[in-house]
Amino acid sequence: MNAVAEGLVQIADPFVLLCILIGAAIGMLVGTFPGVTATMAVALASSFTLTMDPVPGLAVLLTIYVAANFGDRVPAILVNTPGTPASIATTFDGYPMAKQGRAGVALTTSAFSSAIGTFGGLILLVFAAIPLASVALKFGPAEMFALVVFGLTMMVGVSGGTIGKGLIAGALGLALATVGRDPITGTDRFTFGVLELSDGIPFIAAIIGLFGIADVLDQILTHRPEKFAAITQFGRWWPNMKERRSMIKPLALGTGVGVVVGAVPAAGGDIAGIMSWAAAKKASKHPEQFGKGSLEGLTASDTASNATLGPSVTTTLALGIPGDSVMAVLIGSLVVWGIQPGPALFTTRPDLVYTIAGIMAVATLIALGLSLLRLRGVTKILELKPAFLWTVIIVFCMVGTFAVNNSIFDVGIMLVFGIVGLFLRRHGFPAGPVVLGLILGKLAEGNLRRALEIGGVENILTSPIAMTILVISLSAITLPPLLARRRRKVAVSAAPKSLIRK
Repeated sequence: MNAVAEGLVQIADPFVLLCILIGAAIGMLVGTFPGVTATMAVALASSFTLTMDPVPGLAVLLTIYVAANFGDRVPAILVNTPGTPASIATTFDGYPMAKQGRAGVALTTSAFSSAIGTFGGLILLVFAAIPLASVALKFGPAEMFALVVFGLTMMVGVSGGTIGKGLIAGALGLALATVGRDPITGTDRFTFGVLELSDGIPFIAAIIGLFGIADVLDQILTHRPEKFAAITQFGRWWPNMKERRSMIKPLALGTGVGVVVGAVPAAGGDIAGIMSWAAAKKASKHPEQFGKGSLEGLTASDTASNATLGPSVTTTLALGIPGDSVMAVLIGSLVVWGIQPGPALFTTRPDLVYTIAGIMAVATLIALGLSLLRLRGVTKILELKPAFLWTVIIVFCMVGTFAVNNSIFDVGIMLVFGIVGLFLRRHGFPAGPVVLGLILGKLAEGNLRRALEIGGVENILTSPIAMTILVISLSAITLPPLLARRRRKVAVSAAPKSLIRK
């Protein structure tokens, strides 16, 4: 109970509340601008919050994370363009509703669904994080190495593109993690005499480059001037009694799907939203309405995508494995603050989980309030020229990266990683495994070498927990291609022979 009280008292600090308000405003704007992802915003904001104490800094970053998952529904519904990947499924029924003159109902339903889903996920964070961490505290070097491998393979397994490219991206991240001091002996490696690399590649600069600069460069190179008109006829704003009743089942289903999917490392809100939409369609009495303006479809997808937030944070804090790309960025900030996510965190800072849950709960309420303000002027924001936004982002990326260590070298690293990130995007390589490998590489290497020094390879092979985790990790890499190949064979065998000859 002392940890709960200490955690909640920290949120009552006026400065922390101010940070939550600032984060909410930034997050809502970030979500509203298509192409500006929550990962990019948190990566950029992290460079400005590192000089703050951990709790105010977390208040800004976590609130951006939460609020962006509210604001991104606005362009998804009004312009048929997801503000972030998490709102992809929102477009399935949100935009058709808006075209039917029900944009107001769609926006209100989306806001409440998002809030309910977020609170559902936070319940898991409050009640499951500490028990999960208490079990993981019994892990030795062999088990911790296996756990890190599990996190890396899960990120690779659910990343876009082929698993092969995901593995290459993860290997690149692990290779980059070897730059700097040896985690066991402390000797310099691969620094080439560059003093700034003694502590390793500055991962905040690398993250901003991979997710910020690379995003902007990709948008600049692929942008095509397009004229679009956002929906301006909102109609009524509140669902009627019949519509509210139809929302009950998809709310429950979406929360369940989101909580389960969110607990899987790297499986974010986009996956949860699509899965929940498909499940709600199967469970609905009116599946023919899905994709044509179904309130049930909109409710299920938005509830699920936001229900992943709490479990994602749970996985990150309890196991030290990022639940999604935003959490990968957040781990970087925590490490700089001297907070190492993982089982030991709940021994050294048991109050932190309640502080984080409280910040996210307050952020959800504020984001819900902002979503219900009926800001018709938001359609004007959607019409701003992308060039203006690109310029602002690049300037903030450079200023923010420099501010971390007052280092021009870091700005150079950021620009290099921006070009690397653009190359990865253009060739179908996911950036997530690179970041994860860079952050977790030293942890994986250190635990592997300690495990080998304690008992050799047998120390790993004779650990039931480590072997179970490693088998699951191997399955995450090998099963998807095998299942895909089997589905293709079934499809070919089921096709008419005349088509096969052709």
